[in-house]
Amino acid sequence: MAHITIDRDRCKGCYFCVKFCPKEIIRISETINAIGYFPAELIEEKADLCTGCGTCALMCPDTAIEVFK
Repeated sequence: MAHITIDRDRCKGCYFCVKFCPKEIIRISETINAIGYFPAELIEEKADLCTGCGTCALMCPDTAIEVFK
């Protein structure tokens, strides 16, 4: 089973992962991180839909996302 982790404090909330995730399992958090941005977060209810395609990590300019298969 694939899954992702997002480093909240590295993310600058660029929305690329949200926009390009084919399964729409990532959203922007409603709380700010340590550097003052609204970071991306995994939608826990949809986490099992992750295929591990890696698109989110590839699109992330801050290398804040890790994909595990």
